[in-house]
Amino acid sequence: MTASVSFVGAGPGAADLITIRGARLLRHADVVIFAGSLVDRKLVQLYATRADVYDSAGMTLPEVITVMVDAVTAGRSVVRLHTGDPSIYGAIQEQMAELDRLEIEYQVVPGVTSAFAAAAALKQELTLPELSQTVIITRIEGRTPVPEREQLSAIARLGATMVIYLSVGMVEKVVDQLLQGAYTAETAAAVVCRASWDDELIIRCPLSGLAEEVRRAGIDRQALIIVGDVLAARRDGLKAKSLLYDGGFTHGFRDGHVA
Repeated sequence: MTASVSFVGAGPGAADLITIRGARLLRHADVVIFAGSLVDRKLVQLYATRADVYDSAGMTLPEVITVMVDAVTAGRSVVRLHTGDPSIYGAIQEQMAELDRLEIEYQVVPGVTSAFAAAAALKQELTLPELSQTVIITRIEGRTPVPEREQLSAIARLGATMVIYLSVGMVEKVVDQLLQGAYTAETAAAVVCRASWDDELIIRCPLSGLAEEVRRAGIDRQALIIVGDVLAARRDGLKAKSLLYDGGFTHGFRDGHVA
C-alpha cells in the first residue's frame, strides 16, 4: 500500500539541501505540516505550491494528528516536514505511534541533519586517524531530561568528537561539564549558528573561551556546539593520514605498491 503520510527531513535550512525525494513529495503533496519555528518558510513556498499548509509551531500533537487523519480520510496525501533529519530530536516517534494505532500507512524520508551542515561550514572532517574515530551526538539536560548515564560530564570522559544540539542557551553549563571529562581548557571548539542559512554564523575558539564568545555574538538558539581534537587539525596539521589512499595499503580495489 502506498504511504498516505510522509515524514520528510527538510535539511538544515538551505532550500537546495533537501533531498530530491523530499522535494518531489512536497511538490505533489495535498497537505503539508511543517515545523515553522525551524524550517525555512522559503522552502515550503518553493516546493509546496499546490498544498494546504499548516505551521505546527503552535499546534499540539492531537491537532497535528487530526490534520493528518482528516486529509487521509479525504484521500489526500500528507507531508510532515521536519527540520534536518527527522530521526535526530525530531519528535516523530510519538506521531508514528499514533498513526500505527490508527492503522495509517506512512514512510520516513531522511534529510541532512545540521551536524553535517555545520561540519561542511567548518570545512571539517569529524573523524580523523589517531585523533577521533567516534562522533557523539547529544544534548545537555534542560526542560527535557537526560538519562543519568548520558549526563554530558559522563560521556565527555571519552574525549571523542562531540556534537551538542539544543544546548547553546546553557553554554556555561556545557563547558563546565565538558571540562569534567577528557577535554581541557585548550581543546578546540566551535559553534555554528543557523548552518547553511544565509545568515550563518561561525565561532571558533578554545573551549575555555566558548561561553564568552557565544554571549558576545548574542547566540541563544538554532546553533550547534562542536568540540574535539579534530577541530585543531586545520591549525596544527594532520597527525596521521588515512590508509585508504596510501600506496602501500592494499584492498579489494587496489594492489599495494611502494613509490
